[in-house]
This record gives sequence, C-alpha cells and structure tokens, in this order.
Amino acid sequence: MKRIGLICGGFSSEYNISLKSAQTIQNQFPAHLECVLIEISRADWQERLQLEGKIDAAIVYTHGDPGENGKIQAYLDMLQIPYVNSGVLASALSFDKWYCNQFLKGFGFEVAKSQLFHFGGQIDATALVADLGLPMFVKPSDSGSSFGISKVKSVEDVQTAFETAFNEGRNVVAEAFLDGTEVTCGVYRSQNGLVALPLTEIVSETEFFDYAAKYDGKSKEITPARVDDAVTLEVQSQAKKIYDLMGLRAIARIDFMIVNGTPHVIEVNTTPGFSPASIVPQMLGVAQIGIQDFWTAIIQVELGM
Repeated sequence: MKRIGLICGGFSSEYNISLKSAQTIQNQFPAHLECVLIEISRADWQERLQLEGKIDAAIVYTHGDPGENGKIQAYLDMLQIPYVNSGVLASALSFDKWYCNQFLKGFGFEVAKSQLFHFGGQIDATALVADLGLPMFVKPSDSGSSFGISKVKSVEDVQTAFETAFNEGRNVVAEAFLDGTEVTCGVYRSQNGLVALPLTEIVSETEFFDYAAKYDGKSKEITPARVDDAVTLEVQSQAKKIYDLMGLRAIARIDFMIVNGTPHVIEVNTTPGFSPASIVPQMLGVAQIGIQDFWTAIIQVELGM
C-alpha cells in the first residue's frame, strides 16, 4: 500500500485551521492508500520533514508559510518526492496577492486598482486616498493569511492599517474597494478534465471576509450563489482559465467580486480551507461529490495512484 504524507501545520497564523483541514482529509482518505499525518511547526520542521524512504508521495496542506508559498514543494522536488499540489512557481505567484493580480491583469482579467508597498517605505496617506478612494483595503500581500487586513474608511486610519498589515508580511497592498457580490469557485482536475464546482456567495456579517467571518461563523456562505446563470458560467469559465494559465494542480479556489455583472478577481487560493466549516466541502456537498471520491480523483490524476 502506497504511503501518502499529509503535511499540515506550518508557520502562519492559520496553523490550527490547517490541522482541521488535514483531519477532514485524513478521515475520508482514499481507502487504497495509507495516510501519514506530518504536523510541522517552525521549531521542528527539519526533523519532521526527514521524509526520504518514509512516504511515496505528499499532499501539502499548510495554510500560508511554508506550504502555500511553495517552499515545502521546493524541498519535496529536491527529495524527488511527488506531490499533488501546485508547483513552486504557481504556489509562490498565487501566494502574493499583488503580483498574482498584476499577472492576471496582463492576460485581460479584471482586478481592483491597487498599489504595492514594501516594509520601511514611505506612505503618503493623502496621495493614496486620492488615487484609490475610500473605502479601501490594506492587507498583507505575501502572508497568505486572513490576519492583518483592514477596511480603511478615512485618511487618518491609513497608517494604523499599514502597521497592522506589516505585522503579518513584508509587502502590503492597498486596494480600491469593489462594490458588488463576492463569490468563489473551486476548480480541480479529474480524469475527464477541469471541473468547476458550484459557486459560493459570501455574505459577511463583519466589514469583509476576515478571519472571524471565515472561521467564527460571522458570515453566510450560500451555495449555489444567488447570481444568474450567465454570471455563474462566466465565473466558472474564468476560474478554469486561471487554473490552466497558472498551471495549478489539485484543488484551487478563486475568489471574485461581481461588479455590475463583471467578475473581478480578488485572489487565488492553492490550499483552500478544508475543515468541515470550509467552503470547498460545502461546494462538494451541493455537487453531490463525496470527499473520499474527490481526493481519490485528484490523487489518480496528479499522482497516478
């Protein structure tokens, strides 16, 4: 029986969410394979990732650093251990919100107007507000976390928002507010080609879809989304094009804001939450796809196992 290492934990603020995601996957793992849970932290990752001869392949399910940004995938590449996940380049690109959106903008996808700031750089709050308007979002560009995000409503709040964001990442993006309906689409590859799951509409009770909205029940996640068929098909089509363009693998979730009927990309998630409360399991439930069947299909197409 082949042994698949399920790598979880990691270095980010969403460590515990990663453990919940991994537990959901392990509980409904393909029966013909053995699942070996490998929980890592900053203190013991070197010891835990001594993997040669211990596993035949891997699933990386850390949210944020060092898996969602491709670092573990690079290590696995050097060990010549195959994995189901998106590779190093796709993971690193999708992990950085600003660079990913600028990449997609270059291929004709609509994104919010934004500016990028590096740690230690000068921030002219008045000029920034004049360019992007209010409200705006200020968030870490390179953390992969739900932490450190602020919805800024006045020029006086800009500096505090940047300080909060820089606590989570070295690069921060300021982004113009998109007024519309937020939806997200899960995409994966099966033996029959790309599959776009039913859309989920996100209605947050907080200012935006932050950690509390995601994980503390402060949002309504409505599947299928309450948008018309034409918008649904367009979002699913764009999600599949992005998946293909970026060379993504396994499951990815692409978030959009629908503004006056036009989808705008918010971000690309290569390791979307997979706890019982997470969005992708909800999508699978509506599509009547069992979690075990889902991972069986992914492992078959990505690993041939």
